Amino acid sequence: MTSRIGLFRSLFSGLTHVYGTYDPRTGRSWQVKEPVTDQVILAHLLGERPYGVYLLVQDRTRAAAVDFDRNDIQLPREFVLRAAHYGLHAYVETSKAKGFHAWVFFEREGVPAFKARMVLHHILGEMGENDTEIFPKQDRLLPEGNAGGNFINTPLFLNHARNGKTVFIDPIHTLQPYPNQWQFLAQVRRTRESVLDDIIEMNGLQPQQKETQNKQTRLGTFKSAGGLPPCARTILETGVSEFQRVSCFRLAVHLRRMGLPFDITVAALVQWATKNRPLDGKRILVPEEIQAQTAAAYLKEYRGNGCEDP
Repeated sequence: MTSRIGLFRSLFSGLTHVYGTYDPRTGRSWQVKEPVTDQVILAHLLGERPYGVYLLVQDRTRAAAVDFDRNDIQLPREFVLRAAHYGLHAYVETSKAKGFHAWVFFEREGVPAFKARMVLHHILGEMGENDTEIFPKQDRLLPEGNAGGNFINTPLFLNHARNGKTVFIDPIHTLQPYPNQWQFLAQVRRTRESVLDDIIEMNGLQPQQKETQNKQTRLGTFKSAGGLPPCARTILETGVSEFQRVSCFRLAVHLRRMGLPFDITVAALVQWATKNRPLDGKRILVPEEIQAQTAAAYLKEYRGNGCEDP
C-alpha cells in the first residue's frame, strides 16, 4: 500500500497544509486545515474519508482537470482526441455523481498555472464548451482571501470506485474502467511545459506580456532569415521518436506558410515519416494520417506555429 500511496501523491498533489473533503451521504463539502499525510491518502483509498486536493501552489500546478458535468461521454472523448492532436496526454475519470473529469498531468516540478489553463480553455473553445470548469480555477494564489483556492475531489475513493465511480476509463474504445487502476496510473504520461509553450505559440494565444515580447523577438529573427526555422529543418531532416502527429501538423503549418501546395506538402511529409523512429514499438504515421494532419494545418491561417525558439 505504501507504493500506491506514493504513486497517488505524485499525481494528485498540491498544497500540503490543507485539503478538502465531503460527506458522502449529504454531499456537504468543507476545508480541512491539517497536513496532507499518508494517513489522509490511505483513509481516502479505503473509503473512510474523501480527499480533495488544492492543485494550485502559489502560481504553479502539477495537474489540471476539466470538469464535464454532463453524462455525455462524447465530450471528454472529444477533449482527449483534441488534446492528443496538440501532444497533450489527457485521462478520463468518472465523477462521483455525474459527468467526467479529464486530467492532464505535468512535470513533477509543476508548470505555471496560467499556461495550463490557457491551453485547456483553448481546447474547450474549439469544442464550443467555453463555460466548462477547469481546475485549478485561478492562475495564482493571492496572499489573502480564500486559503488554497478551490479543491477538486480526487479519484479512487473506495466507496464510489466499487460502483464504477471516481475511476479511470478508456474513453476511446471500451468506455469501461481500466481493469487495474494502479497499473494504469503507473503508466500515465506527464506533459512538459515546453508542449504548452508550443501550443500557445502555434495558436497565437496570449501569455503574459513579458513572455509575448520575448517570443515575438525570437520569431522576428526567423522571419528575417526566411525559410524554415532551424528546429523545423532538423525535424524534417532527421525525423522524430515521439509526438509524430503534432510534429507532422507543425511541419505542415510551416510548409503552408512557405507557399507549398497541399499535395506537395503531403508528399513531403509521407517521405518525412519514413525517417521517424517511434518508441515502444509504435508504427510510423500512415499516409491517411499525414493527409488528415495536413488538412487541419491548411484549414486556417495560424498566427504562430511553434518551433520559434532558436
